[in-house]
Amino acid sequence: MAQARVKARRASVFGGERFAVFAETLLTGVWIAVGCLGLVTYPAAFAAGARHLRRRTSHEAGGWREFVADFRTAARRGWLVGVAGWAAAAAVWVDVQAARAGIPGGPLVGAVGLFALIGLVVAGLRATAVWTPGASWRVLLADAVRRTVRDPAGSFLIVAGLAVVALTAGFLAPLAVPVLGALAAAAVAVEERHRRR
Repeated sequence: MAQARVKARRASVFGGERFAVFAETLLTGVWIAVGCLGLVTYPAAFAAGARHLRRRTSHEAGGWREFVADFRTAARRGWLVGVAGWAAAAAVWVDVQAARAGIPGGPLVGAVGLFALIGLVVAGLRATAVWTPGASWRVLLADAVRRTVRDPAGSFLIVAGLAVVALTAGFLAPLAVPVLGALAAAAVAVEERHRRR
């Protein structure tokens, strides 16, 4: 009898809904990585990935085809967000180089730029987590910046997710690909948490 309970418990862990969502999250990370190959398409890839995960947790049908359709829709204007993100990263790189060169005030400017970039990345992830077809990227980002500031606990959770991706890439680069799905899932969870508060 006790042996049957142990087997039932094991079956529920690996055959249940939680494991299925975990596996779907890792698969979504691969899809996001493929979508990011366009370099400026990373906002669209994360938006499509987050929408796929929201469908999955809501028990709605959806798969690769829906992801691709969402990606195409999000990329129509999302590529501009991608270009702006790379421009911000380039500006921070210049700040960091100024700090390394020993320019007076350089370390302060470099630190402020780095924190601002992290804040923008968090806001971008929060915006992609709530993206829907037809949504304005400008409105999504403005709202996400406000939520980033007003919900520091949620923002910290996303920063922790970014750290996990960075550490995973540092240990074994190919593992960072599926972990991108976990980052998208974290952003979706943070937004759902914020919505319910």
